[in-house]
Amino acid sequence: MRFSARTSALAATAAAASLVLAGCAGGDVGGSKAGAATLDIATLTSAQSLDPKDAIGSTLPYFQALYDTLIRRTADGSYQPMLATEWTYDTARTRLSLTLRENVKFSDGTPFDADAVKANLEHFKNGGGGAAETLASLKEVTVVDATHVTLTLSAPDPAMLFHLSDAAGLMASPSKLAGGSLKTTPVGTGPYTLDKGRTTLGNKYVFQRKQDYWGKKLPYESLTISLFDNETAVVNGLRTRQIDSAVLQDANQQAALASDSGLKKTDFTFDFQGLLLFDRGGVHTKALRKTEVRQALNLAIDRETMLDKIRQGRGEITNQIYGPETKAYDKALDTHYAHDPAKAKRLLAEAGYADGFTLKLPRVSAIVSDALASSIAADLKAVGITVTWDQLDGASALRKIYRERAYSAMVMNIGQSPIDWVTTQEQVAAGTFNMFGTTDATVRRLLPRIQGGSEQQAGEAARALNEHLVEQGWFVPFYRMTYQIVSVPEVEVTPQSGMAVPSIYNYEPAAS
Repeated sequence: MRFSARTSALAATAAAASLVLAGCAGGDVGGSKAGAATLDIATLTSAQSLDPKDAIGSTLPYFQALYDTLIRRTADGSYQPMLATEWTYDTARTRLSLTLRENVKFSDGTPFDADAVKANLEHFKNGGGGAAETLASLKEVTVVDATHVTLTLSAPDPAMLFHLSDAAGLMASPSKLAGGSLKTTPVGTGPYTLDKGRTTLGNKYVFQRKQDYWGKKLPYESLTISLFDNETAVVNGLRTRQIDSAVLQDANQQAALASDSGLKKTDFTFDFQGLLLFDRGGVHTKALRKTEVRQALNLAIDRETMLDKIRQGRGEITNQIYGPETKAYDKALDTHYAHDPAKAKRLLAEAGYADGFTLKLPRVSAIVSDALASSIAADLKAVGITVTWDQLDGASALRKIYRERAYSAMVMNIGQSPIDWVTTQEQVAAGTFNMFGTTDATVRRLLPRIQGGSEQQAGEAARALNEHLVEQGWFVPFYRMTYQIVSVPEVEVTPQSGMAVPSIYNYEPAAS
């Protein structure tokens, strides 16, 4: 089940809470259903709307079927032309010039052009969606002519091409951006259109392949995304071959299919699970101001036992927020903190908390299971820290965690982007994850180098920042979780860099 968010913690908790409450190959190649060119994907992530401004994280496949992005991100994370055929930066990297594809129309007949790009980018940035912050650096969009547009940035943004290949780059008909009709009646240039007659919003989405699509046709005439409310039901659907593919996050559900040799299984990692410390300035919990206390938290967590018992060993222990695809990543930092309760107690005493302290944490059951809650509480209790869990429902989670900023920390699953600046901007710079805006001299010195330095300078700064964050105990990561793509024999699926689910372009019929 997808409960993390690469681009917005606020949207992540909203998605998790709502689920708790609601419970390129070409040609007309046959799919996995008997003789029919169809593909049925299962998901536990609901798209609250089909308006591109609301696209985020693992909802992206819904939108990829309907809307093309300006830039295409391939499975390995490299960029290719899509609606933009060329792109170049100026020397300062604050002006990004795009050359647009000609003779492309939206499904309502409206031409795709520079005016459409400008309207869409402004719609996304100002639309209030969970990923709107990814265009925070976008200062102005200038239409040069019908096939050329310039994006002026307030500062260099090393992640801009990534964002334009993701939710921010989705293009809808400019004539439909106002009024809200795109929420249920999408109009894009994408490879499919929504078959409203066979679609039940919030349950099953059926997309029919366009015969006049401007690009290379995808191999499936019909694509269905079926929404489930639990992974047990997904596993049953895979066993009975009622669905063709799904991503399983729960280790128990992965184990349940281990003996089914008729299904293909591909392991990959994307999310880390851990304790995000918001309150390093001591607004609610004064103890967290002390580096020794944050280090003690890291030493108190028995990651090996937690991974073994809760995830059945399905994952990799880590002490860092940066993933293996980034320049900041240092394998040695994965094991910087060994489980050492005695040392944790000594550090707490040095910091003036020999008698411990109380740490109140929010809990949304969809994110924090009983086993995880018990494990965290027991590990911290062993060094004198008392954890109290504040149970939240969907209505209260958003308000109390993000609007009221009522907690000092939170357990979450966070996607590890392949782009250093994405992780840095979201989790280190002041914003949703660093909601109290705490910083220090080293962070202030290194962030501008990651953002505006040369490739070599940015990489060196990112590695230095990562080491600093780990040593200072800014976060308490537990492990990177191993997920599993499962598919029927007739379908080949490739994991997608930068996403917890495959892109729709990563599915194709298996070679006979």
